[in-house]
Amino acid sequence: MLTRDVKLEEAILDLLANCVDGILRTKGRRGTKKPYDGFWAEINFNKDMFSITDNCGGIPWDLHAYAFRMGRADDRPEDAPGTVGVYGIGMKRAIFKMGEECLISSQHAGNGYEVEITADWVHDQNDWKIPVRAAKKSMAEDGTTIVIGGLHPRIAARFGTDAKSFKSELERMVATHYAFIIDKGFCAKINGDQIAPRPTKLIFTKKGRAPAIQPFIVRTKTDGVEVFMAIGLTRPIPSQNEVASEQEEKRYSSLDAGWTVLCNDGAVLYCDRSELTGWGEAGVPRYHTQFIAISGIVEFRSDDASRLPTTTTKRGIDASSTLYLQIKNKMREGMSLFMDYTNKWKRPADEAKKHMEAGKPLSFEEIKAEAGELSMRTTTRSVPRGQQYRPNLPMPKKLEPRQCRLAFVKDLDDVRCVARYLFKDEDADASTVGARCFDLVLREARK
Repeated sequence: MLTRDVKLEEAILDLLANCVDGILRTKGRRGTKKPYDGFWAEINFNKDMFSITDNCGGIPWDLHAYAFRMGRADDRPEDAPGTVGVYGIGMKRAIFKMGEECLISSQHAGNGYEVEITADWVHDQNDWKIPVRAAKKSMAEDGTTIVIGGLHPRIAARFGTDAKSFKSELERMVATHYAFIIDKGFCAKINGDQIAPRPTKLIFTKKGRAPAIQPFIVRTKTDGVEVFMAIGLTRPIPSQNEVASEQEEKRYSSLDAGWTVLCNDGAVLYCDRSELTGWGEAGVPRYHTQFIAISGIVEFRSDDASRLPTTTTKRGIDASSTLYLQIKNKMREGMSLFMDYTNKWKRPADEAKKHMEAGKPLSFEEIKAEAGELSMRTTTRSVPRGQQYRPNLPMPKKLEPRQCRLAFVKDLDDVRCVARYLFKDEDADASTVGARCFDLVLREARK
């Protein structure tokens, strides 16, 4: 049943999550700008096998009994701060999703061991002893290698006849869901090809007192979870003609927009444009192409992964989480601010591009650094309490009205007299008579 609840791509991303957890167990890596620099993972697959190899520190021997059991034991040693393996099912679920045979080799602090899972062991209802043995040879670096064989027919087909399309989708998911981790030095390869990250960048303009393009920012800490949220513009807003054009709409829709949600660096949602992230609810419009320039990022960070608002796949949000529901209110507030901006600049979109050109696209980490220089307002009424920065966005100048209403009162007999003179009809409408009089005088005035 557990394997039915997860997509194949998500199962593989779970294995990548284990690699990252291995890095976080390595001392001296936390707190640096490139905490994942020098670490890598390589994924390879074909119709006969799947493998993932990393140099991420390996699984310590005192954790092996817990790593290979289904579920999480109460007496399990405390995890390293920031690791996301909280449910105790990810690696096993991924293995059994793909096949019934597996060889896991791991080395930590120079000590290596192997776990071999066979189809006979899987189907033996009496043998629950983990088949672990000393490694036959040592690895060049501490890390873990998982090789899965005996692939299920549907999995073998996806790795074989559908390999090109599957590889393309997996590359996209790794590039987006691990964008921020790759951006911090991690190297991921799939069948020999290195994955380039696709992180979201928001326009940030350094300014004095003048209005400028900057993100809406919220920062708070509650119940052991640090939250940092930023929403803004990634590119110039499309003009009305661009939105209406089918060709332009197709081009714009290929770009990224919406909300990316991070939990301890890993993206659990990427550019989501559904009600899950506040679109189309509580007065916020549903996503439309005119909002293509609006993107937001929310980061939840905790040393205790059980406090993070994620699902068991770590690729989804627990929508019932109290913390997430509170932050979602702020997400909608930020969306409303930039939707209002977009609506007001729809017509003079070319002029709006000048404000964008004055800014610079910044990464999420760069925005967090800039937030330290902003005048953040402490919020005391909203929940959760924290700090907030609401940018002073440039707005179009109010245009002087091009028309005005003229109204005056004249004697009815005089109005009828003028009507007979102009229209040979004394019952002509009074407003028509007045407008004709104005036009005649205007013509004379323009001579």
